[in-house]
Amino acid sequence: MKRKVGYTWRLREVMAQHQIFTATELVPLLRERGIDLSASQVHRLVSGTPERLSLQVMAALCDILACTPADLVATTAENAGARKTATGDLPAPPANVAKLRPRAARILPDA
Repeated sequence: MKRKVGYTWRLREVMAQHQIFTATELVPLLRERGIDLSASQVHRLVSGTPERLSLQVMAALCDILACTPADLVATTAENAGARKTATGDLPAPPANVAKLRPRAARILPDA
């Protein structure tokens, strides 16, 4: 059975718990730790859900907010259900490929 995994980015919630309410407040705190991101990059980090994040940025955020990566990222995993067809039937088994090939033509001499 396949598993479907996902995650929730909780940076804004953790920031609010530490009385940090805007992305601009986070910029100088990141710079103190050697992370030079523009205000717009930090805004996207705070307001969106990143697909990629360097471990240095994650470590800096954890240091600033006195938290662990698990506090910033909540993961989910669930069993993915079997795909159903429109009619509710099971998918048809693949056809025998040999039956789909054309037969070779026989060329007879002119009589």
